[in-house]
Amino acid sequence: MAASINELFCVLSSVTSEPKALWGKMSFQHMIEHLCLAFRMSNGKLIVECYTPVEKQPTLKKILMSERPLPKNFINPNYGENLLPLEFATAEEALAGLNREIDDYANCFLQKPDSVFNNMVFGALNKEEWEVFHGKHFRHHLSQFGLI
Repeated sequence: MAASINELFCVLSSVTSEPKALWGKMSFQHMIEHLCLAFRMSNGKLIVECYTPVEKQPTLKKILMSERPLPKNFINPNYGENLLPLEFATAEEALAGLNREIDDYANCFLQKPDSVFNNMVFGALNKEEWEVFHGKHFRHHLSQFGLI
């Protein structure tokens, strides 16, 4: 059985010293803030455009819903190879921010279970698809820092 978002968050929040990435440019704090942005997309706070052509989105959704993990060193089409400026002063503050975004995500779908929000790569995702995305996305970045 796949770990829940809350279980994956617990792994992240149990870190006592900032690990170094095994691949990619992100610092530990950048990774946490990156996860925050993904949850803001899925809770309706951050409206984004999908950069994947409409005709390719069904194929990518099939891949998303499969057992295939997210690829290492994927370049986000919206940000390119550059890191975004940090929003929070510390990784601890970023973690608290991520926890709030996860709560808002859960509340969003409790209030409006049929909500659909865009993902920059996969297009419009419903609750089930966002759950799969967040699980894969969390595991991807936890493995990037050697945490799973």
